[in-house]
Amino acid sequence: MSKPQQQPAKKPTLKSKPFPYMVYIQFDGSKKAYSFGAFDEYKTNESVVVETVRGQEIGTVYVPSLPYDESKIKGDIKPILRRATEKDLKRKAENEEKAREAMDICQAAITKLALDMHLISCEYTLDRSKIMFTYVSDDRVDFRGLLKELAGQLQGRIELRQVGPRNKAKLVGGIGICGMECCCSRFMSDFDTVSINMAKNQLLALNISKLSGQCGKLKCCLRFENDEYTKLRKNLPKLNSQIEYNGSNYRITGMNVLQKQAKLENREETLFVSFEELFPGRKDEDNEPTEKL
Repeated sequence: MSKPQQQPAKKPTLKSKPFPYMVYIQFDGSKKAYSFGAFDEYKTNESVVVETVRGQEIGTVYVPSLPYDESKIKGDIKPILRRATEKDLKRKAENEEKAREAMDICQAAITKLALDMHLISCEYTLDRSKIMFTYVSDDRVDFRGLLKELAGQLQGRIELRQVGPRNKAKLVGGIGICGMECCCSRFMSDFDTVSINMAKNQLLALNISKLSGQCGKLKCCLRFENDEYTKLRKNLPKLNSQIEYNGSNYRITGMNVLQKQAKLENREETLFVSFEELFPGRKDEDNEPTEKL
């Protein structure tokens, strides 16, 4: 009696068992690393083909294979399909050329239909099953006519994605007033609300042109700095408060919380006084006493 043939072991799936490894992948034009599940080990800078919500794409290994840790995964995790072959890399280069041609076709259709939209980018998925156009517009755009125009000239499913001014700045990039690459291009992946109250918290002059970034919106650094300024202003009086100093009454007309200095004015004089001298009983979180060893 012949022995039954042994079936090859099946790779685990999401439903049966987690991936043995997790790998962080970066894509062209993005500084953010995304986590993917893997059945094999991968090294830094290897090119891999991955499954994404948009379709198959080529990415670069940013952090090599790590043991799978479910606590570090948010939502569903997509798999790494394989290492990128020469054929995959050649197709990626061809797709970039086809995307430039599709960009020209789409721009010509937009001009023909007189649509109020500014085209930013075009991308093909690796298998060319989908073409993705990204655009900016102040209002909603009825692009049904545009889709008909594109469908007659391009093969594949067409997706039009509207983004805001901040996303446009992230895609286009540039140098900020600080002399560094824009934060949105360098490291930001999500955009939190930035309000004018954050500028008020820094006691800045409300000059919108100076408070706005290249996207035309309030600078993201106002949010980055907001918590620190809130801490530095703790227990301080409001501007234009009346205060007595050296036997005379003054009005607080300005404060520099970084230098810890207040500007006092009355009809006779203007003084610049340190917080330590002006508010001797105020607790300063940056200078809390520490225990001596």
